[in-house]
Amino acid sequence: MKPKLILTVVATLALLAACVETSMPEADEGAALYADNCAICHGAAGRGDGELAKTLRPAPADLTTITRRYGTFPGAHVLSVIDGYTRMENPGEDMPEFGLLLEGSTVPVDIGDGTFSPVPRPLAALLVYLDSIQQ
Repeated sequence: MKPKLILTVVATLALLAACVETSMPEADEGAALYADNCAICHGAAGRGDGELAKTLRPAPADLTTITRRYGTFPGAHVLSVIDGYTRMENPGEDMPEFGLLLEGSTVPVDIGDGTFSPVPRPLAALLVYLDSIQQ
C-alpha cells in the first residue's frame, strides 16, 4: 500500500472515531429509560412505590436513598444490580435483567475509584439518572 493511501485511511478512521459519541449521557436520557423499564416497580419518583410494588417480595428499593445508604453514590454497585451481576448473591430477588440496557455503543464510566470502564450507553444513562434523583 502506498504511504499516502495509508495516511488517508488512518485519517479517515480517526475522523470516524471522533464522530462516535463517547461522552456521558445526560440524566434526561436515563429518565426515559427509567420510565420505560423501572417505574412500574420502583415508582415514577423512584421511591419503591410503583404499580407492582405491593405484589413483590422483597419490595422494590427506594432508589432516591442510595447515596444516603452508602455514604456516596456507589456507581459500580448500582451497575451490578441493574445488569444482574449481583443476583448471583441474592437469587430470591425478582428484579428482571434488562438485556436491552446492555446493548449499543459504550461510554467510559468512572466506576468510583478513578478507573474508567466501558459501559453500554443506555446503562450509563440510567446510572446518571439514578445519581440525579438522590436526596
